[in-house]
Amino acid sequence: MKRCAWANGSKLEQEYHDTEWGVPVYDDRVLFEFLVLEGAQAGLSWATILNKREGYRHAFDDFDVQKIARYSEAKIQQLLNNPEIVRNKLKVRGTVTNAQLFIDVQQECGSFSNYIWQFVDGEPINNSPLTVADVPASTERSDAMSKALKKRGFKFVGTTICYAYMQAVGMVNDHTTDCFRYQS
Repeated sequence: MKRCAWANGSKLEQEYHDTEWGVPVYDDRVLFEFLVLEGAQAGLSWATILNKREGYRHAFDDFDVQKIARYSEAKIQQLLNNPEIVRNKLKVRGTVTNAQLFIDVQQECGSFSNYIWQFVDGEPINNSPLTVADVPASTERSDAMSKALKKRGFKFVGTTICYAYMQAVGMVNDHTTDCFRYQS
């Protein structure tokens, strides 16, 4: 079965590619999960984060934004000692900050989904890259998303992270044209 070239590194990457990547997500819990995971990836490989995903789910209360927003300093220190996640102080603290801001967006817009999907006018963008090399690292839309999230105070939301987030949650479909998921 032909997949996007990046997805052939491990069984876990294949499963993620085959079942999740590029599939539109509207559930706020899952949208927050990917916000955390994509931010954690900064400077690392996606394979590293994917291998730690279950650790993140356990450490961050299954990405319960209400719980994470109330994490104490003691809980943050516990997380910084947890080998199941990336123990970067800025990333862990950024997750707590982002949870608080995520709740603000939910209250303002009814859901984070309502807010974030506006950056693609509510519809997934279906690109047709021939190869992985044809997939951009960022776009004008990810630039706009990054700028808007940063203005609100979100952490680890640069344009490249935002574009990877858009791909992960199906706002953008960048499966290569030879991939079996291209038309799905």
